[in-house]
Order: sequence, then structure tokens, then C-alpha cells
Amino acid sequence: MPLIKQNVPQTFDIDKIIRDLPPGERWMRHLNEDLLPFWETPEALGEPLGNFPTYRNNDGTLVDPEHPGPDFQDVIPGIVWLDRDYTRSKSRQCFAYGVAYHMTGELRYLNYAKEGVAYLREHAFDRLDGGAWTYFKGKEKFPSPRQRTSQDLAYALTGIGFLYYLTLDPALLKDLLDIHEYIWATYYDPAAGIVRWVREASPDGDSPRQKEIVAQLDQIYGYMMVVTPSLPEPHRTTWKHRLLKLGHILMDQFYTPRTDMFWGAITNASVKIWGTPHTDFGHSVKAFWLISLIGSLNDDYEMFVSAEARAAQILEWAYIERNGSWARAFAADGKLDEDKEWWICCELDQVAGALALADPAYARYIVRSYDYWFKYMVDHKHHEIWHMVSGDTNQPVAGYPKQHSWKTSLHSFEHALVSYIFAQQLHEQPVELHFASPATRCAEEFYPYFYQGKVTAIRQKPTAEGNPRQTVLFSDVH
Repeated sequence: MPLIKQNVPQTFDIDKIIRDLPPGERWMRHLNEDLLPFWETPEALGEPLGNFPTYRNNDGTLVDPEHPGPDFQDVIPGIVWLDRDYTRSKSRQCFAYGVAYHMTGELRYLNYAKEGVAYLREHAFDRLDGGAWTYFKGKEKFPSPRQRTSQDLAYALTGIGFLYYLTLDPALLKDLLDIHEYIWATYYDPAAGIVRWVREASPDGDSPRQKEIVAQLDQIYGYMMVVTPSLPEPHRTTWKHRLLKLGHILMDQFYTPRTDMFWGAITNASVKIWGTPHTDFGHSVKAFWLISLIGSLNDDYEMFVSAEARAAQILEWAYIERNGSWARAFAADGKLDEDKEWWICCELDQVAGALALADPAYARYIVRSYDYWFKYMVDHKHHEIWHMVSGDTNQPVAGYPKQHSWKTSLHSFEHALVSYIFAQQLHEQPVELHFASPATRCAEEFYPYFYQGKVTAIRQKPTAEGNPRQTVLFSDVH
């Protein structure tokens, strides 16, 4: 069982830490050489363009559901249903192309994101009952409205949310507002003070009794955090207040001071043990990170500082000094589970980088964890990132395909974007990001993803079609 450690003043060679930290250019190279080649093939782009497939083999080829290859043999339960094509997977891939445009300014990536969002708006958004369908089986759509999870609905908005952040397209705004209001009206239970998981029992075994951290957390992470500062009033104020409410739900109902972490579920007392789903370093550090951002957005200094301090404690527990890597969680016996799950590594890296903006000593973690990421988490033959790497062997763990219903491109691309932003700031270099919004968008309306920064230059770049684009330089990111 973890115990809070006493704060003992330590001194660090900050100059050396910053010298050893990979510069922003390294993250641009990672994007272009390690990530994008896996997502630029015809198989990745879908038929028609924008109908991104849920499953591909580790070499990037499409999976034959009738005759799956070795990558889809003996997979762990809960990540593969080859007869289903998931909305959340398509939406997350839209996000990735949006990030690729944001970082490079290459129009083809913006167009891929737009095509993917157009496909979702036409086929996945439920215009009759509201919300979005969870998955497709051929031309059929499932499940019925009240059986869809609030988490899946949040991730249905990830792609359109990031595209709105880039473009401020009013047509996208209407869908974002409509589906968000549907989620809030349908799933927020004021009597229990919680966002519900489902509203009726589903064929997948989901129950209205379930109280899941991700039902709250992924409303914030999936779309609200990046979209809220760009919203026109009165919606911005409404969403800011709802973000505060979600932050308080996390702290009031899922956080336990005994361990200084979050439970993954609070459906009943028996699930509140180590080793249960979502009770891990990834969800806990992500929750503290997002709560700190909510505090910053709402000028709630106490919320911001308290969450950052607790996030720092998670980093200390999760860091494995001998090889500079991250553990996943405390296992059922209270010992560290040292296997490396890609998205948890991303979250821990991102929080360490965020803390380093104010105190560069925290960059000491990522100097080494980045090295581990580049060396072991990247598939150097076929590109992208392994789902799970063994803590014992540093080799990929069998049974986890590289692309499946819960793993596409979201976390690896966000990791590249956030790491680039932090690296540029820590090396005192401008953060250069690309947008595609109206030329009338003023400097105060640009911000670097989840963060704030001073706009030092805006270069307008109209395309051949006359659509405006902007290259924006930021400094003082915080």
C-alpha cells in the first residue's frame, strides 16, 4: 500500500537536465518517421476516405475477420470484436490527423481529419434519438440509445472537437453543442451527483448501477478540455461550470486520501481494491492533471495547486529508477506492476512535462522515459507504438494488437504534440502550431492545446482555394 512520502528538499542540475531533454525537433521527427507512416496508407485511410477501419494487423494491413492472422489470435479479452466497427476508433483517428496538421501545417492531414469527421457526422451521429451510435455491423448500427456508454459518446466527439479547435467551423459547433447537451441531459444524474455509465442494461453486460471513473473523466479529456476555451458565450461559461462539477465529482466520489489515488469504479465496496480495472497510475495521474487544468481555466488556484501536488506524487510512485521507465499500477498484492502500457506511459510523460513548465526539475523523469519510449515502445519495423511492453524483457507482449477497438492513434499523437510543446518551451524556443480558422480570429483566441501561452506572431496563409490558415508562434506556455 503506498504511503505519502515526506517532502525532502533536493537539488538538481537543471542545466544538465534541460541539455539532455530532447528538443522539439525530435518530436517532429517522431511524428513523421515513427507515427505517420502507419496512418497514411490506403488501408488506414479507409474506403471511402474517412471510413477509417477499427482493426489492422501490426504491419498495417487490413484484418480478414473470417481468417484473422497471428496478430489477432489469442488476444486478451475486451479489446477485439472483429464483427464491429467502432465510432470511437474513427473519431480518435480524426484527432490524430488534426494533430498532424497542427504540428506540420500539411494540408493533406487537415483534409483527412475533415473527411473522417464528415463520415461520422453522416453515419455515426444519431439524428433521430440524439448522441452517436457506438459501433457498426455492416450497415446496421448498435446499440439502442440508452445502452450506449457515456464514455463512448464522449469519444465520438474527440475528432470533431479537435477539428473545431483548429477551424472554429460553426457547423461543427452545432453538433458539438447538441451531442454534449444530449450527454448531459441523459447521463448526468443530479440525485447521485454523477455521470452515469449507461441508462439501461446492455447486451455487453453494462449495468445502470455502474459508477465508472471514465464516465466522468473522459467527458473532460475526450473533448471538453480542448473545446471549452474556443466556445462562444454563453456556452463557454456553461462548459466551464460543468468542468468544475466533473472535477468535484472525481474528488468527492472517486478519490481516496488513504492512497492518494482514484478508484476506477465505485459501484460497490468490493471493487475498491488494487488490481481492479482503471485503478492505476494512468487514470489517477490523468485525473489530477485534468483537475489542475480545470482549476487553471476557472481561476481556482487551490484546485490547481492541490491537483498538481498529487500528480507529482503519482510520478514518484510510478517511476522505475533502474531503467527510467514507468510502471502501470500497484498490482493486487500492492507491488508495482512494471509492464508498460502505451497510454499510461503517455499520461505520465505528459504530466511530468506539464510540471516541468513551472519546475524544470520534473524534466528529469522524461529525459529518461523518452529514451525508453523511443527505444522500446516504438515498432521500428512497421511504425506506431506497441500496446504493451514487458517490464522484464522490454519486448512487446503477445495478445495485444497494435490497433484495435481501444487503441488507435489518439494517445501516441497527443503524446507527440504535448511533448513538442513542452520541449520547445523548456528549450526557450517558440512553439509553432498551425490552425485553419477565420482570418478574423484574434490573438487571444489562439491557445496551444490544453495550455495557455503568449502569441508572438500570426502568419496568415491562404490556400489555393482561399481557405484561411494560420501559423501561430507561442511563448511563455503554462
